[in-house]
Amino acid sequence: MSPIRRRLFASAIAAAAGFATVAWGLFVPTAQAAAAGCQVTYRVSSQWGGGFTADVALTNLGDPVTAWTLKWTFPAAGQAVTQGWNATFSQSGSQVTAVDLGYNGSLGTGASTSVGFNGAWTAANPVPASFTLNGVTCTGTTTPTSPSASPTRSASPSPSPSRSASPSPSPSRSASPSPSSSPSPSSGWNPPANLVQPLNEVWAHYESTYNQLYTFRNYGWDQVMAGGGQINYCVRWDSAAHVTATQRDQIQTALARQFKKWMDVMAGHNGWPYANVPVKVVGWAVRDRATLEWTDNSVDVYVNNIRENAPQCGEPCGRFFHQDGNYSGCPGGASHHYDMSLWLTAGMTGGAGGDWGQRIGSEYFTGNLNTDNIHILLHEMGHSFGLDDFYDWTPTGQCCFIMNAGSATYITEFDKWMLRDWWRHLKSRWGY
Repeated sequence: MSPIRRRLFASAIAAAAGFATVAWGLFVPTAQAAAAGCQVTYRVSSQWGGGFTADVALTNLGDPVTAWTLKWTFPAAGQAVTQGWNATFSQSGSQVTAVDLGYNGSLGTGASTSVGFNGAWTAANPVPASFTLNGVTCTGTTTPTSPSASPTRSASPSPSPSRSASPSPSPSRSASPSPSSSPSPSSGWNPPANLVQPLNEVWAHYESTYNQLYTFRNYGWDQVMAGGGQINYCVRWDSAAHVTATQRDQIQTALARQFKKWMDVMAGHNGWPYANVPVKVVGWAVRDRATLEWTDNSVDVYVNNIRENAPQCGEPCGRFFHQDGNYSGCPGGASHHYDMSLWLTAGMTGGAGGDWGQRIGSEYFTGNLNTDNIHILLHEMGHSFGLDDFYDWTPTGQCCFIMNAGSATYITEFDKWMLRDWWRHLKSRWGY
């Protein structure tokens, strides 16, 4: 049974310095309002058909406050908050209210905090025209300055994404930790001093909550090592949208680029044996072959092979089903096997990840093929290597990192060292 739970990740991102590009190559809009008491930056950081993600940065320019309520009105019919984090959201008609969560309620003069949400839209998705903080409209004037694009975040962001049923076996949780197999000291393990305590806290959390932590044999680590430093993917295309050969190749490239970001963290570290881990898409699974607009045989195509109400590549070729490495029933043999699936689902606004692969929205992914950091996918890939969510706690001194949903858009130093800690604890199983 897998110790990697299915996670749903609300597609929040931190405010970025530049404009992001939304699906179909449009620039995302930004609205700013400044006043004697407050300054707000509202940024649509990701957008797809019918959905979007927004980040709202709030700076208190007036006297210190111990609690805050932020309000705005959506200008277009059909705009709605569907899921939020770092605040309690409510909506009445077009008016949205976001109330602090207590821990982030105190804002001194010049202090900032940030909230975010997933939203829905119909005909248009314009930005709100104005905002109020504790009943005061943020429309006054201050000394002209450029508002910070990276607002200071509260110490403990608290996203509250929804969850749904698992596409793979859910782990059992144990009240007592599995027997520890702590690694011996290694010259390759040298995290910055300020990360030692939070890293120890994270690993202790794994030991107290992951059943079979040290005995499970299908982490992403196991898959990379079994493949001799290569990973094969199947694309589960759970959408009626057609895919051209060019788009197929772009999807392969974008997937490989995101996977490389995690593997580059390990290159040259603590005996990690691979300078590069190639990623190859070996198969596509669809409901209707006509969805795929190519005729070459560069990838295997599986038609109407349905599992979990979605197309999948053949089980005889999947590592999830054959962790012993026996692919004798796979057409084409072991070279045609797949280690993970990239499950692209139409209309999905969150994500999930585990030893079986990653699941994200098809519109979101295809709309971000040229984006440097496809942050939802990066988050879900982290789960495939064992990294956990941080919905209900935050390690000491940390706030904003890719595995803390909604607090970062890229792999941070803390994420890197959490990944390396997994290798430190597991590498002995391969003789390192």
